[in-house]
Amino acid sequence: MKSALIKCATGMSCGEVTEEYAMQDGELTLVKRKVTKKDIPPDIKAMKMLMGDGENELSDEELEAEKQKLLQKLKEMDNGKQE
Repeated sequence: MKSALIKCATGMSCGEVTEEYAMQDGELTLVKRKVTKKDIPPDIKAMKMLMGDGENELSDEELEAEKQKLLQKLKEMDNGKQE
């Protein structure tokens, strides 16, 4: 089960083969073969499940503090480019 969760969290690709047969001269003959490949992107929910049961989540106050810190860094970088 964990390996399936890891595949889902990291993304995966899968393929499918569809074949059509028809009766020709009393025998079944392959008429058409369609091969499709699907790329499935990484899933955020699966990533969160692998990270733990909520112990890594930040509170609203911690998220707001992190946001303010990042905004301040962006402002400082912007001021440094203007000089």
